[in-house]
Amino acid sequence: MTLDYVALAILIAVALILFYGVIVIHDIPYEIAKERRHPHQDAIHYAGWVSLFTLHALWPLLWIWATLWREDRGWGMRRIADDQQVLHQRLETVVQRLEQVQREVDLLKAKEAK
Repeated sequence: MTLDYVALAILIAVALILFYGVIVIHDIPYEIAKERRHPHQDAIHYAGWVSLFTLHALWPLLWIWATLWREDRGWGMRRIADDQQVLHQRLETVVQRLEQVQREVDLLKAKEAK
């Protein structure tokens, strides 16, 4: 009879550990977001609860969402935008030079035609 109670206690303990373990695991993306000062912390936290009720279907996406943001560089697009600005300026310079060369070629062709 005593072993029955011990087995029941172990069963209850394992069930509680599994139950709370799943809740703790679902909160990992929120903890990552909080540590990184993510601007969408609350949304990640709420989506984590939704994922808990959908058998963690959203959980991998939440993990990715939480890890994309870094406080020092944001989403990582700022440097790309700066690089694009530099490339755009260089392209404008090349286009202007090409137009100038085209005008010179047209002038030379006009002189040869005379």
